[in-house]
This record gives sequence, C-alpha cells and structure tokens, in this order.
Amino acid sequence: MEQVTQAVNEMWLVVAAVLVMFMQAGFALVEAGFTRAKNAGNIIMKNMMDFSVGGLTYWAFGFALAYGGSSFGGLVAYGDAFFFDDPSRGSEWFFQVVFAATAATIISGALAERVKFTSYLLYTPFITGLIYPLVTHWVWGGGWLSQLGFFDFAGSGVVHMLGGAAALAGVLIVGPRLGKYDEEGRPRPMPGHSLTHGALGVFILWFGWYGFNAGSTLAAVGQDIASPAVATTLAACAGSVGAMAAAWTLRGKPDVGFTINGVLAGLVGITAGAASIGFGLSVVTGLVAGVLMVASVVILERLGIDDPVGAISVHGTAGLWGLIAVALFSGDASLLPQLIGAVAIVGWTFGISHLVFRLIEATVGMRVSMEEELAGLDRSEHGSDAYPEFVFQHEVVDLREPAVALQETTKTA
Repeated sequence: MEQVTQAVNEMWLVVAAVLVMFMQAGFALVEAGFTRAKNAGNIIMKNMMDFSVGGLTYWAFGFALAYGGSSFGGLVAYGDAFFFDDPSRGSEWFFQVVFAATAATIISGALAERVKFTSYLLYTPFITGLIYPLVTHWVWGGGWLSQLGFFDFAGSGVVHMLGGAAALAGVLIVGPRLGKYDEEGRPRPMPGHSLTHGALGVFILWFGWYGFNAGSTLAAVGQDIASPAVATTLAACAGSVGAMAAAWTLRGKPDVGFTINGVLAGLVGITAGAASIGFGLSVVTGLVAGVLMVASVVILERLGIDDPVGAISVHGTAGLWGLIAVALFSGDASLLPQLIGAVAIVGWTFGISHLVFRLIEATVGMRVSMEEELAGLDRSEHGSDAYPEFVFQHEVVDLREPAVALQETTKTA
C-alpha cells in the first residue's frame, strides 16, 4: 500500500505539472492575440525561450536556491545544483520548474512590441534562476516568511504578484509604445490583432490552472483535490462577470478584452486561498479581483504605463488581492504577515529586476529603434512575418511624424 500511495501521488504531481506546462500555450495565445500581427512571431519566441532558457536555468541552480536542503537564516537555500539523476525528487523538480516558467512568462506580454529579443533573453535567467527561487524558499521552502506566518497556497504572490512586479520594473524603463499616447499625453487604443486567439488562450490557461491550484496539494491520496478545483472554477467565473460589469459601467459596453482578462484575474485572486476559502467567498474573491483588474488597467494607462496585455494588473494587482483575501476569508493567515510578505516579495522582485534592466539598458540597450518598432519585431528581430500573406510588405515610414506613420502601419497589421 505504501508503494501504491507513492506511485499515485507521484502520478498526480506529474499530471498537474503537465497541465501547468500547457499554460505556456495559453500565455502565448493571449499575448499574441492582444498585440498586433506584426509582433506575433516575437511573442511566440519569447514564450518559447521563457520555458527553454528558464528550464535550463532552474535545473542548473534555481532549484538549489529554492529547495537545496540547507538555508542561510531562511533567506536562501543551497545544495543540489545541477539537478542530476535523483528519481526520488524528479516529480518535485518538474512541478516546480513549470511554476518558475509561469512567473517568467508574465513579463513577456507587458514588454511586448518594443523590446529587443536579445535583451529579453538576458533577463530571463535572473527571474527563473535567482528572483523566483529565493521567494519560493522564503514561502514554500521553510524560509523566513513561512516562519512569520505568511501563507500562499499556490502562488498568488509567489508566482503572479512576483511576475507583475518584475513586469512593472521593465515597463517603467522601456517606456510606452510609439503612438500609444497623443501630444497631450492621453492614451489611445491600440487593439490587438485577434481577440479569438486571446480568448482561446484564456480558456487554455483556465484549463491548466487546475494543475496549478489542485496540484498544489502535492499529493492525491488522503488529500482534497476537488475543493481547490471548485473554488478555482467559481472564482474564474466571478472574475469574468466582475470585469465585464466594471468595464460595462465604465465604457458603456461589455468589453471583450476586459471580460476575458477578468477570468485570469479571478484565477490569480483565488490561487493563494484555493484550498481554504469557502465556495461562496471564492465567488467574492474572484468578483473583487475582476473589478480591481479593470480599475488597475485604467489607472496605470492614465499614469503613462503601457502594458499591452494588462499583465501587471491581472497578475500583480489581483495577486496582491489574493494574498489579502486569504487573511480576510480563511483561517490560514493573518493580515499583517500577508502584508509584510507582499512588501518583501514586491520589494525584492522590483528592486533586482529594475537593477538588471538598468544594466541591460546601459550595455546592449532595451528598446528597438523607432524604424524597427514601426516595421514590427517579427521582421526586424527574426527576419520573418507570422502572417506573411496579410502584412503589408512595402511600408513608407515617415521619421518626422512617427504617430502618423504608426497609424498607417497599423491599418495593415
């Protein structure tokens, strides 16, 4: 019976990890759909490298810093670098690496359409190999935040708020896209090329999220894996409804983009308390997350922070709410440790990310040229087009009037 129990638990962890890995496809579709056609290939490349480079980095030393078995005062683990053949911990490593890749992928969408591919590659190892592993050690590896009483069941703060904070650091350095703001600083709409792709990506993410939340039981035998799945479902539904209602009230129409992003906000919001927040309060958690996401997107846009896919709001703002919701709606956490943990995670992530982005900016540069941005990153960075039959091949770029040139370009892209 002991061997059967171990086998079932390991099977569940591997299946859950596969579901989370499939979320990479969801992120790729959401980010590509919410951005313009001329940058779709670049989005795909960044998402592919998030997992590929991130997986190798996490294997080399990320896992060791998070779960190496020893610790310096609960701050950082060490040991098990270059995770070689250890079948007893293989399922654990696999489950953790897909979480690390998720945190990295959040940044891709926020920096879309204007960042050099080389610069993006330089940053990825830092989040998967250093920033994220230390936070996971603090919370899930027996580190100082867990000793303080901080609680995050599946990663509202550890994964999503962390990704949102890193994304904010990058966006503040790289600046808004050309044409996003008019001469008076007012934001202009820059719609993505495919709401269909965006919606399909959200459904894939929703599907994979059951591995994220229910899988965080880390076992199947003797565990309640159904309750986290139910709470996840209800929060996602409520997040979508809340975001739709907020956007409808604000803009007079039930906006499609806000509504499907509301699903993700609800999922992020419930992730910290999926195993402990009751079903009715899961609805409240998701509903509030959806409304907060819409408010956050509008506020950030007015502040000059250009996030094409709303990643900072979906993951950062809703992630923070998720940490607070655990303290308000369950008995697993108190408010003060949750707030201390939130400040620590955001401070560490934003600070290191800002430093790394600044170093990249000072050396190879973060942003493509104006000509490259107007032409699209698919062509300038990768030498091809994601949609070669539909992208206008002979653009005339007026360097004196970038906004006018951009408007002409976006008519065809």
